Amino acid sequence: MKSPGDWPEPLVRVQSLSESGISTIPNKYVKPPNERPSLSKINDVNIPTIDLEGLFSSGDGHEGINNYGHIYEEISEACCNWGFFQVVNHGVSPELMDEARQVWREFFHQSMDVKQTYANTPRT
Repeated sequence: MKSPGDWPEPLVRVQSLSESGISTIPNKYVKPPNERPSLSKINDVNIPTIDLEGLFSSGDGHEGINNYGHIYEEISEACCNWGFFQVVNHGVSPELMDEARQVWREFFHQSMDVKQTYANTPRT
């Protein structure tokens, strides 16, 4: 399966569903209640934050190589338990983040045909 057309079932993009005006979510996208996350099971609703300060310099003149293990553990735990995390003190300038945000907004406002050229199959 090298292209979306090779997938055994028709691909329906989320944007297409949204633009179609449907009033309910198709069942194939809805998990059974026993498989859904429940807020009652979550004690801490704070998104994990990974602080990269000191990662590249430990402040004592040595590179922060010893900090890698701790950072890897935090990232692994956040991915396993949450599926995502926030990174702070990463050194990326606010201007660069603003430029990146503008580029992805421009991409997602393009036509479906243009975006489809970048699509992956569900397998990938």
